[in-house]
Amino acid sequence: MSESQLQAAFDPHQEWTPYSQAWYDQLKRVLGSAACRQLGFYVIPPEVIVSVVIPVYNERDTILEILRQVRDVPVRKEIVLVDDCSQDGTRDILKQLEDEERALLAAAAANGQPVPPTNRLTIVYHEKNRGKGAAVRTGFAAAKGDIVLIQDADLEYDPTEYPRLLRPIVQGQADVVFGSRFLGDQPHRVLYFWHYLANKTLTTLSNAFTNLNLTDMETCYKVFRREVIDEIGPKLAQERFGIEPEMTARVAHAGYRIYEISISYSGRTYEQGKKIGWRDGVKALWCIVRYGLFG
Repeated sequence: MSESQLQAAFDPHQEWTPYSQAWYDQLKRVLGSAACRQLGFYVIPPEVIVSVVIPVYNERDTILEILRQVRDVPVRKEIVLVDDCSQDGTRDILKQLEDEERALLAAAAANGQPVPPTNRLTIVYHEKNRGKGAAVRTGFAAAKGDIVLIQDADLEYDPTEYPRLLRPIVQGQADVVFGSRFLGDQPHRVLYFWHYLANKTLTTLSNAFTNLNLTDMETCYKVFRREVIDEIGPKLAQERFGIEPEMTARVAHAGYRIYEISISYSGRTYEQGKKIGWRDGVKALWCIVRYGLFG
């Protein structure tokens, strides 16, 4: 069926919200349920709110663009930005966003209008630089949604893939979803061989201690049911990139159902601001053993 035929099958007078029941029913009527499953069309209940936790450190050049991309995803969500004491002007941008959010809430209250739950913005500030793990933990503590998702602020990961990542949780198949850069046929920028080798080594060692068969333990895209965050969130202790093997070990030891979904990846160079280094790899090894053995 062509795009014009598909559009003609819809009632032009009806406003269709993506992933709503009405939207899905129309697609199923036109395409059939089997095609909808294959194409990833499904219903996200209107009461479900996704918390997108975004650790931020010196991302002046990308923060507004990643925020725009996250806002454009057609799911109900709150966005939790955690500034880890940026020094490049990022904090000034966040302060402006905070002022805009405050003005929006004040205007809605003055007019007696409810504030739409989609894209509500919360910004938390660290007064000293502590690391990605600390920012993730702060974001988890501030998040109030039914599903919690981690998003980097550097444009390496594409927010348009949220619906695919959310699907196993929304449909009751999974408690945790990892987005894998090495699974399937999604676009993947070709960069550093030694980073790739280190990632595969760390993932293999993590699997040996957790008895999982992940392909990308170090991925940014980790998605959790609210109950998972409530259990593991208070236990998390790592301040930097050791948070990745720690989270993986904790959800594995707790026996949660874990799925992987293939994702695209547009990696950046150190000249573009990439922050992880060899010391983080050494610390990840320690965390794999520490949390793999003792939880």
